[in-house]
Amino acid sequence: MKNLKTGYFLLIGIFSVLITSCEIQENFEYPYSGSTGNLGVNAWEFIQANDSLVLLEAAIERVGLESSYSSMDAKTFIAPTNSAFESYLATNSYTSLEDVPLPILKNTLNYHIVNEVVLFTDPELADSNNPIAYDTENGQIMFLSHNTNYQGIVNQGTSMQWTILTSNLVPTNGAIHVVPSIVFYSAPAADLNVPDPSVKTDTIYPKHDTYINGGSSSGVNYGRDILMKVKNVTGNGDFDRKAYMMFDLNEFDTEGVITDVRLDMAVKFTAAKGVSMNLFAVNDTLWNESSLTFDNATLPTGDPVTSITTTKISTFAFDVTDFFNSLPKRQSVSFVLDGQPGSDETDEFATKENTSLNAPMLIATIASGNNVLNLETNTGFTVASGETFVLNSEVLEVTGASAADIIFTLEQGPQNGWLIRGADILKTGDRLTQQDVNAKNLVYISNGTGTEDSLVLSARDRAGSSLDSFSVDITIQ
Repeated sequence: MKNLKTGYFLLIGIFSVLITSCEIQENFEYPYSGSTGNLGVNAWEFIQANDSLVLLEAAIERVGLESSYSSMDAKTFIAPTNSAFESYLATNSYTSLEDVPLPILKNTLNYHIVNEVVLFTDPELADSNNPIAYDTENGQIMFLSHNTNYQGIVNQGTSMQWTILTSNLVPTNGAIHVVPSIVFYSAPAADLNVPDPSVKTDTIYPKHDTYINGGSSSGVNYGRDILMKVKNVTGNGDFDRKAYMMFDLNEFDTEGVITDVRLDMAVKFTAAKGVSMNLFAVNDTLWNESSLTFDNATLPTGDPVTSITTTKISTFAFDVTDFFNSLPKRQSVSFVLDGQPGSDETDEFATKENTSLNAPMLIATIASGNNVLNLETNTGFTVASGETFVLNSEVLEVTGASAADIIFTLEQGPQNGWLIRGADILKTGDRLTQQDVNAKNLVYISNGTGTEDSLVLSARDRAGSSLDSFSVDITIQ
């Protein structure tokens, strides 16, 4: 057990009970149990003394940020608990803090430091559900607010938000709010521009849809079933099922340029284990739903066209734009839906015969192609070795459409660092928008090597206009 300092032993004990019980603080009047309301120590001393913040302490020490938490420059410290770090490590496939690249860990911690003191008793935060933007140490923005139940919220109104576990702790150098998750910034959903009104959609439905079942049912046909069932246990056993759909892409007949295509599947049931649901394409368009069985079906091989992670939602949406663009011409295509190998998750989807749920749909976004995109600004940027740079419209701006409708594709990622959006490290082929740039939602992190780097991007909009690939040059000092 850590040695707790005289004068705030009781306060730390109460705080530990609150954290370990995982109860959200119901109001902002923290129960100081007779104390004046101040911790009497700085943020770093408080973190060191609390067993619920051991991993935060270790992370701070690993990247050498102790002075940021002990300095008398008053700031707000968002403090993730041990379980928050454990979840972060598991989600990102790290076995320990030592596996996290130092620049990424440092950037993560710097985002958790707000450059002014924010307490939810401040008059400017009196209104509920009124997020206020504050600058953080990593150069991005954090929104802080509270809901009508007086629970503190991080990044309310953005794509991801978190409820604060314990708020309004007052060290000698600012404020501390404890959170049960590692938090990050994502572009405010309310700031997205209205899509181009000239954009239309065209929807087609399957010619055939059914499922197959392995094992002792491998010869059974399910073409009359109103559901397609998917499950992967061993791949071909009694409980293994795969869904088959055939579409004729020539049925897309709306005039214009197809810029995006997605497959929507109405969900009857999903166990929602958070595993992969994989969509494959097979080179067989001669099958018929009235005769297809596991025994005569062409099984998928190779990599899936696309995948999603299962969750409790009413429609699974698969982005098949890249697959559509790879085809030499409009033709009939066959898709196979299969679960993550060995996941043993049950999922059920409506067929075109289902009268209570939507049939599978291929939905194409159709645009005029009459817009003209311009690379207005591309200055490149300079970053210190091992440090971060937040992209903004002063270094990269494409014009000619609304920011949310200008879509970049990362044709080549950085070689001496990482490009991060929210909690995701972007890789070649990933998409981002001008809105991400404008909202400071993209961070380049140098890995501490090299003297230069670059991002290679292409751009298009939802109206069918495009820009050839170009390089954003990065100088590392």
